[in-house]
Amino acid sequence: MSSLSSASSKPLQYPIFRRDESVVDNYHGALISDPYRWLEDPDSEETKDFVEKQVKLTESVLETCETREKLRKNLTELFDYPRYDPPFRRGDKYFYFHNTGLQAQNVLYVQDNLDGEPKVLLDPNELSEDGTVALNTFSVSEDAQYLGYGLSASGSDWVTIKVMRVEDRKAEPDTLSWVKFSAITWTHDSKGFFYSRFPPPNEGQISDAGTETHLNLNQELYYHFLGTDQSEDLLCWKDPDNPAHSFGADVTDDGKYLLLYTSDGCEVKNKVYYLNLSALPNGLEGLRGGIGLLPFKKLVDKFEASYHAIANDDTVFTFQTNKDAPRYKLVRVDLREPSVWTEVIPESDKDVLESACAVNNNQLLVNYLADVKCVVQIRDLETGSFLHQLPIDIGSVDDISARREDSVVFLKFTSFLSPGIIYQFDLKSGVPDMKIFREIVVPKFDRADFKVDQVFVPSKDGTKIPIFIVARKGIVLDGSHPCLLYGYGGFNISITPSFSVNRIVLLKHLGAVFCIANIRGGGEYGEEWHKAGSLAEKQNCFDDFISAAEYLISSGYTQPKKLCIEGGSNGGLLVGACINQRPDLFGCALAHVGVMDMLRFHKFTIGHAWTSDYGCSEKEEEFHWLIKYSPLHNVRRPWEQSPDQSSQYPATMILTADHDDRVVPLHSLKFLATLQYVLCTSLEYSPQTNPIIGRIETKAGHGAGMPTQKIIEEAADRYGFMAKMLNASWID
Repeated sequence: MSSLSSASSKPLQYPIFRRDESVVDNYHGALISDPYRWLEDPDSEETKDFVEKQVKLTESVLETCETREKLRKNLTELFDYPRYDPPFRRGDKYFYFHNTGLQAQNVLYVQDNLDGEPKVLLDPNELSEDGTVALNTFSVSEDAQYLGYGLSASGSDWVTIKVMRVEDRKAEPDTLSWVKFSAITWTHDSKGFFYSRFPPPNEGQISDAGTETHLNLNQELYYHFLGTDQSEDLLCWKDPDNPAHSFGADVTDDGKYLLLYTSDGCEVKNKVYYLNLSALPNGLEGLRGGIGLLPFKKLVDKFEASYHAIANDDTVFTFQTNKDAPRYKLVRVDLREPSVWTEVIPESDKDVLESACAVNNNQLLVNYLADVKCVVQIRDLETGSFLHQLPIDIGSVDDISARREDSVVFLKFTSFLSPGIIYQFDLKSGVPDMKIFREIVVPKFDRADFKVDQVFVPSKDGTKIPIFIVARKGIVLDGSHPCLLYGYGGFNISITPSFSVNRIVLLKHLGAVFCIANIRGGGEYGEEWHKAGSLAEKQNCFDDFISAAEYLISSGYTQPKKLCIEGGSNGGLLVGACINQRPDLFGCALAHVGVMDMLRFHKFTIGHAWTSDYGCSEKEEEFHWLIKYSPLHNVRRPWEQSPDQSSQYPATMILTADHDDRVVPLHSLKFLATLQYVLCTSLEYSPQTNPIIGRIETKAGHGAGMPTQKIIEEAADRYGFMAKMLNASWID
């Protein structure tokens, strides 16, 4: 039963929508029509009507998916397990996040010591009836007197910062608006913090932050003095000549220096300026009411590489960088001799130096990625020399909780079959004795029933692509298994092993095989791997993913009608491009919040930042890259392209959300309208019997901050749809 229509008496009845054939753009002599441009206005009645009809259509399909309710029930049961993050110390207190199981949002606790009674400090679940107000960012002041925290509503990237007194949970009057893509960075005197904000869109005349599509430009760095109005905040840095630049601030562990990081788009390069806070005659207060920006000094003033400060001893700084080192290295510079840089830890021949943090005064914890598996080493901070390797299993280090002054370190490990182990060890003892501080356990899940394999599969050009394959032990490779293949492949982001209740339910109850293809464009093997899947080389991502799918079929894990592909954001683009290029290879496709209009993405919210990975249609050479794979512009009828007249697109679900102000919903809506028109409604009798539907979530965004119940509902819907389309039967 590979299509809905074969299970019902009549084919799916798609709604008909207006096509405005008059909208045509001239790209360097190429005329490109955009008949659904009207869907770019989220507030128009016509767009609202489109959404309403798609929601009804999708619900009519989901009602026929027999496993949907069983999935919801089992997901709810399995999600109901206590989850913890590692504790972190500020001042004389410890803080940690905890979720009892089905709470919408994680809760922040505080305790006087590790054995002390935990008290709730901030419970986001108290802030909304439906759990859609989420904690986006937070920071505790050095003396642990104050908590600065940023809240986002309905999944939007917009953040409102508030302040609470830790001792008695008393809310301070401070409220900072129009914050986005920002940390909260306290000065060590606890008098205030640095943060980044944008000018209010439309001069603040918008009714629902997160649904607007205006470009986010002219970010500025401010310092907020505790107890004052936002209008009195000190403007620290802006660059109106470069409106697309973004700014981040960091105060060094000794409290002495302020570092300013400037980025241009999502490119893995940044500038570094610094300011000696202790040298300001009257501190930051002495600059209030002034008209000049802070007197930063330039350390790195070119976008030539990535630089991230790890530690400093007065003017001597240690940085992680990819300058002449695509797999990263650690280097050292004295601010008094800014042209002299020396290596502390050279670039590895194969492994990627993912992160490093200074601990125990004179040591480093260095996290390497070796064939997409984490390796953690202890090294000497001064010399970089190797001291110990931590005995951790194959998987990912999610979080290392320690600062330079701390000898006690907490480390959270996770893998496909481990929901999380928090280790504790004391570096004062020499060889670290790793003790389990907390182990997270999922009832009714026995990891011994399953196994994880990693294979390396040649892509179209021969490059070996790592694939993780998670399956029940002892399965027969006869092509009979439902299979879910996930990928991302962009922006230097590595997809490392992680635990997912959703996947465990698919493995247990649908007999599925779950796979991750670590395709090019990600950061799994450093900057060269990233560059090999971006700009003019973007097609490599799709070739890699298609090669992974072909391997799973040829090796007997699955067959095309049993294979579902899934990805989100840049991974949604991946899924959209792959169903266009190889519709015959898949039985189902789930594309979440994807970038689907590659000619216009740079015109909305933060889309301009992605030109570093994709290019921009306003440049002729780059237009020719983009038009070749843009999902919106490459929908073709397979039965007209191929001698196999039975070929059609896989059953497809396009997922988006009304408050996604990262990849705005218009991408998914225009792609959905185009798929339905070209494949279905433009023909009286279409061979396209596999359904093409859209799941449009309300009061949700790009994914971050989604409450637990919404996560469960969405998973039940999309995997219920997948099970029906792949003809996967339920196993109790």
